[in-house]
Amino acid sequence: MTAHHDQIVQDQFGPTANAYVASSVHAAGADLVRIGERAASARPRRALDLGAGGGHVAYALAPHAAEVIACDLSPDMLTAVTAEAGRRGLGNIAVAAAAAEALPFADGSFDFLACRFSTHHWRDADAGLREARRVLADGAPAIFADVVAPGGAALDTHLQAVEVLRDPSHVRDYAVAEWTAMLARAGFSIRALTRSRLRMDFAGWTARMRTPPVQADAIRALQQAASRDVTAHYAIERDGSFTIDVALFEAE
Repeated sequence: MTAHHDQIVQDQFGPTANAYVASSVHAAGADLVRIGERAASARPRRALDLGAGGGHVAYALAPHAAEVIACDLSPDMLTAVTAEAGRRGLGNIAVAAAAAEALPFADGSFDFLACRFSTHHWRDADAGLREARRVLADGAPAIFADVVAPGGAALDTHLQAVEVLRDPSHVRDYAVAEWTAMLARAGFSIRALTRSRLRMDFAGWTARMRTPPVQADAIRALQQAASRDVTAHYAIERDGSFTIDVALFEAE
């Protein structure tokens, strides 16, 4: 029987939880610094790290919030986050296992929310963003950071293809225009948008998700057959490493 999407996500990320806690790509970055800065300014009573993964947003929020809830679909991820929070002496981080589309929190129960590199795995991004808005108090800040699809159909197709070959739980890297529309439909107002680029080391990128060799080879075949424009945009290197587009949306 074919698995439900949520089960595919858990199957992909459960066994890789510790790798995501240790991932240098996820543990650093200007977007993570900005989330920490915004939290330091807001000093939230109760903050939500939505789609917590390895918990790096929660660790950045914890020094500035009375309480942080790290919410993720994968119980194994949350076990790893709890262990790492304990190792760091962050006693104000709690965890909750849930899909973004069905959050187990009351309306308006958070006064800060951050979501980083998670939305592209959600089964229904619109529903997840509506839930994010529901659990936030009116006027509370929300920050969303994710890989974004560039303009141009060929560039978009290449990105989605290599993503799903690497990780079958991938749904879509949305374009900035798609993000803008989804946030508006959910009831958010965008206050700032920051774009950046992020280099992905091919060996680390595939090892972190335990990508089977046949699928890693398929990604390399796509890269080698890519047009000049695609190769240039993603700065595809000899070993398959490449560079992607990232956007950070500051909303309320």
